[in-house]
Amino acid sequence: MMVLVSGLLSARIAPDEKLATLPVALVVVGTACSAVPAAMINRRFGRKRGGYFGFAAGLVACALGYIAAKEAVFPLLLAASLCMGAAVAFGQQFRFAALESVSDPSNYGPAISAFMTGGLVAAVLGPEIGAFGRDLIESPHGFAGSFAVQGGVILAAVLLYSLYHETPQSASLSEPRGRPMKEIVRSPAFMVAAGTAAVSYIVMSFIMTATPINMYELCGFTLTDTKRVIQSHILAMFLPSLFSGWLMKRYGARKLMIAGVVAYAVVVVVGTQGQRLVHFWAALVVLGVGWNFLFASGTALLPLSYQPSERFRAQAANDLCVFGSQAVASLSAGWFLFSFGWSAMLFSCAPLLLVAGVLIGRSRSLRTAS
Repeated sequence: MMVLVSGLLSARIAPDEKLATLPVALVVVGTACSAVPAAMINRRFGRKRGGYFGFAAGLVACALGYIAAKEAVFPLLLAASLCMGAAVAFGQQFRFAALESVSDPSNYGPAISAFMTGGLVAAVLGPEIGAFGRDLIESPHGFAGSFAVQGGVILAAVLLYSLYHETPQSASLSEPRGRPMKEIVRSPAFMVAAGTAAVSYIVMSFIMTATPINMYELCGFTLTDTKRVIQSHILAMFLPSLFSGWLMKRYGARKLMIAGVVAYAVVVVVGTQGQRLVHFWAALVVLGVGWNFLFASGTALLPLSYQPSERFRAQAANDLCVFGSQAVASLSAGWFLFSFGWSAMLFSCAPLLLVAGVLIGRSRSLRTAS
């Protein structure tokens, strides 16, 4: 919802058109800045109670977004984005709870895939909330109702979350600190896991953040067409979760990462062939599939880099790396699009694919990546 709505709303209320993608970027900045606090709060209070901090941040974000749309105040929209980013940081901690729910490392892939299937709901519901709420409540440029409806969805999520029962491993524990953080992040397993996940998010966010603005504002596509492309992209991000876990268990995380890099290369080729609806749709769908393969396999490899007593610090460092890199990509997307154009954006992702290839080569030595 934020990808669709905040970009379109800021294009009308921002003081400069080049700031149109800033709210989406600040969601990622908020996620990166909150990654370490979220992990530490989960460590201190346990995953069950820690999750409620994230829901609270999401509700604050919806309130600020509603006022921003109602009064056409750009700084409030930026504040809403930062708060939503904090909510996302806590939500990302749930995937580690999924890993902690299984004892056999060969099941890490299926556990992550099962968790990520929840994104299928987001793929359908998120953009629909944005479009449905655009004119639901009167506001100068629309979309106030979008934030109001999203607040209701978050409240429903709180009720669903209340049914969650954390495992003993997910609860807060008094544990030894384990190895120094420097030693953990220098391990091959951490570098491969965090590096591939970071590349997956950098490329995906860089392209996805700019797509609504490029389609709606520069190419003149309708809101319906823009919504459907974003909707299809998010659906493609999570639909492969229905089978990517099985693929990971059957063929190994390394081969799934290779497939992800190949998919990203296809995005560059398809996206530079033109700027008609079919080009945007095909590129964004393949982009979603590539993200799923790279991010799921990288996350499944992360437990190989730490001992149980080190997990919260390693997870915090991983998310800081992943979402910090994504923040840079998101912040630069609008400027890059308006300065160099769509094709240049796509070609600039090619060096990152080489980086991913090097990391995948290093994954040969990891026992679950065969």
